[in-house]
Amino acid sequence: MRILLIHSDFIEYEINKKTPVAEDIKEHFTGSRMDENISAFMTIEKEDEKNPGDVIEKASRTIREMAEKVGTRRVMLYPYAHLSSSLGSPGVSMEILNGLQEELSKDMEVQRSPFGWYKGFTVKCKGHPLSELSRQILPGEESKEDEVSEAVKAEEKMRSRWMILDADGSEHGLELVSGNVSGFSFKEHPGLKKFASYEMEKSRVANKEPPHIALMKRMNLVDYEPGSDPGNFRYYPKGRLIKSLLERFVTEGVKQTGGMEIESPIMYDFEHPSLKSYLNRFPARQYTIQTPDKRVFLRFAACFGQFLMMHDASPSYRALPIRLYEMSRYSFRVEQRGELAGLRRLRAFTMPDMHTLVADMDGAKNEFFEQFKLCIRWMEDLGTNFETGIRFVRSFYEENKEFVASLVRELGRPALVEMWDERPFYFVMKFEFNFVDALKKASALSTVQIDIENTERFDLTYINEAGERVNPLMLHTSVSGAIDRNVFALLEQAYMDGQKGTKPMLPLWLSPTQVRLLPINEELVPFCNDIVAQLGDFRVDVDDRSESLGKKIRAAEKEWIPYIVVIGEKERDSGLLSVRIRSTGEKADMSVEQMRETLRAQTVGVPYRPLPLPDHLSKRPKFRG
Repeated sequence: MRILLIHSDFIEYEINKKTPVAEDIKEHFTGSRMDENISAFMTIEKEDEKNPGDVIEKASRTIREMAEKVGTRRVMLYPYAHLSSSLGSPGVSMEILNGLQEELSKDMEVQRSPFGWYKGFTVKCKGHPLSELSRQILPGEESKEDEVSEAVKAEEKMRSRWMILDADGSEHGLELVSGNVSGFSFKEHPGLKKFASYEMEKSRVANKEPPHIALMKRMNLVDYEPGSDPGNFRYYPKGRLIKSLLERFVTEGVKQTGGMEIESPIMYDFEHPSLKSYLNRFPARQYTIQTPDKRVFLRFAACFGQFLMMHDASPSYRALPIRLYEMSRYSFRVEQRGELAGLRRLRAFTMPDMHTLVADMDGAKNEFFEQFKLCIRWMEDLGTNFETGIRFVRSFYEENKEFVASLVRELGRPALVEMWDERPFYFVMKFEFNFVDALKKASALSTVQIDIENTERFDLTYINEAGERVNPLMLHTSVSGAIDRNVFALLEQAYMDGQKGTKPMLPLWLSPTQVRLLPINEELVPFCNDIVAQLGDFRVDVDDRSESLGKKIRAAEKEWIPYIVVIGEKERDSGLLSVRIRSTGEKADMSVEQMRETLRAQTVGVPYRPLPLPDHLSKRPKFRG
C-alpha cells in the first residue's frame, strides 16, 4: 500500500461516474465533506494481497501516529489509484479499506469515499512541515523506514526532573502546567524561560517556517537541494565562505588546546559488534546502505572513526589527556520529516567533533571545565544569544554538586537543569549552549559530555604507572556544534535584531562582502579598482552595474554590507571616502588607510578568506531570485 497523508483544513468530494469495479454506494453519500482532518489518499497494491490484515494494522498505526502529532482525531479514507501502477484486486482493496475504517473507528471519527468511482475533490492542505507525509506499507515486514536505536526509543519514554540552578548554587524546581513554566522568576531571563518551555514540552515539530529560511535564500547563501533527500542543502559561494570561516575558526581554537586533527570514513559496518552496540546507546536515527559486501550505516558523528583509531593507540598515562579532533563535513541523521526546519534541524551536516581520553573522573571534570570555558568563548565570538542546559544522572549530581555549581558560577547566570533518576545514555553528564530562535525553538550548539561506557565497549585502554592496561574515561566535545546550525543562529539572531529596530547584519569577519564601493559613474570604476587593491587584505567589491546610485545603495543594504562607500569626483580628488557604517547608522569620512585600520581592528584573531565571487558585480552569476 502507498499512502499520502495530508493534514487538511477540509476535504470535500462528489462522485461523477462509476468504473467497472465500482462498489455499490447505497450506503454511501454521493458526496461528503470533512473539516480539520487527515486526508488519507491510498492505493492498495498487488503485494498487499499476501497479508491484508498486516497491511491494515500497519496503515492504521501510521495514520494514528500522524494524527497524534498534528492534534486531530478525524480522518477521511480516500481510495486513490494513482500512487502506484501495481494495483491490487478490487476484492482485496475493499477488504483492506473496510478493515482500516473499522480499526480506526475505534478511537477516531472516520469517513471513507467510495471505491471505484470517478470523483471530483477539493482538499486544502495546512502547509506546515508535518502537513504532508507519504509512506509505503509492506505486508509481512516492517515499513521501509530507517533504523531506530534503543536510545531513541528510550528518549521517547524518558521522564525528567527539571530545575533552574542559579549562579549562587540555589536550586529552583520547575513545573509545566498548561504550557506555562513555574517555579522560578524569569523576569530578568526571558530567553531562559523560552528555553525551559521548549525543553520541558519536548515538542520538536516546527509548524511555521523559521525566518532564516527566507533570508538564506534571498541573500543567495544556502538553498534546498531538490535533487537530494530532504534536509540536504546546497551552499552558494557566499554561504560556503561563511561556513568555511566558521570551520577554520573552530578548528584553530581546538588545535590551540591540543586537539590533534584526523580524518576518518563516513560509513561503517552495521554488524561490527562494538559499533552496533554503540548505535543503540546514541539517540539518533541512521541511514543504512547495502554495499556489495555488507550493510553499512552513514556516521552521525565522528565518534566511530576516532574510537577505532584510539583502540589501536594504547598510550601511556604520561600522554593523557589525548584529544582527537575531526571536522566531519559529512555526518548524517535521519531526522523526522516534520522536525526538519531549514538549517536548524537537517539530515546532512558538518560537525566538528573532539574526543578526549582522561585517566579518571577527576581528570574528566578538570578537562570538562576547561572545555566549558572554551565553548563560552566560542559563543561570545559568534555573537548570538544563548541559554545553557546541564543534564546529568541524579547520583552524579549528588556526588558532584560543587563541580556543577562551579560551571554556573563561571557562566555568571542561571542554567536549566535536567535530571534523570536512571542513566538513559552512555554519559553521566553533559551541557549544551542553546540558541532560541524566532519561533521559540531551541537548538543545541556547543556541548561536552562525560562518557563512562564507550572506552570499555571499544576496548580503549592506556598503560598506567603500574604497567597495567586499564580503561580511561572519555569526553565527547563539539565546541561549535553543527556548523550549519551556527549559520542558522546567525541569521535568526539578525532577524530578531531587525524586529527590535536594529539593522540586521552578520559579524564583519563573516560578511561575504565587508566593503562595497559605489561609483556614481563608469569613469570612476578605475579609481574604485585602485581602492580594492589597497584594501587587498579584506573583502571589497565594486558595484559597476548601470544602475542608479539609489538602487545600488538599496542592493547593498539588502545584502547587509557592513561598510558602503559612495565614490564620486569629490572622493577621488580629496582621497577621503564617504562611508556609511551599517552597525551604527552613521556616516564618516575616512582615508583608505583609516578604512584599513578600522577593518583590521574589528577582525583581529579571526580567520580570513578572499571574496567568494568576482569583485565586480556586473560579472557575477545570480544563483536564484
